[in-house]
Amino acid sequence: MPTYRFNVNGKPVAVDAPADTPLLWVLRERLGLTGPKYGCGVGACRACTSHLDGKEFQPCTVAVSECNGRKITTIEGLADGDELHPVQQAWLDEDVAQCGFCQPGQIMAAAALLKTTKTPTDAEIDAIENVCRCGTYCRIRDAIKRASAAM
Repeated sequence: MPTYRFNVNGKPVAVDAPADTPLLWVLRERLGLTGPKYGCGVGACRACTSHLDGKEFQPCTVAVSECNGRKITTIEGLADGDELHPVQQAWLDEDVAQCGFCQPGQIMAAAALLKTTKTPTDAEIDAIENVCRCGTYCRIRDAIKRASAAM
């Protein structure tokens, strides 16, 4: 079995796995990072959204072999030590979460949006395609605007 080396949340890791193993399984089962959730396995619900080299991606659709030498950030690595990322703080301030299942993916998608678009429009926020079965989209929009103002 080949060994793949990459950086997860600022730490180098080495993982032995079949080349076609979805990265999500490596993150959750081998590295114990349960923030990225398994929802659909095809990248449609986006519950597993994380960052690959600073851009959002869905690790359920990316093989571990594609991540060799790359930088991965999950919700567990978004905060700066004890200081929450502005999107995480806005999520708390706006009381966004209900069941919480999709929230890590929602936050990672919002953080990626704000990295490229400092003041997103409603249409740009609505273009985030993460699914929230609780329907907290209005609060998600408010939290993204709050985080935008705070950044």
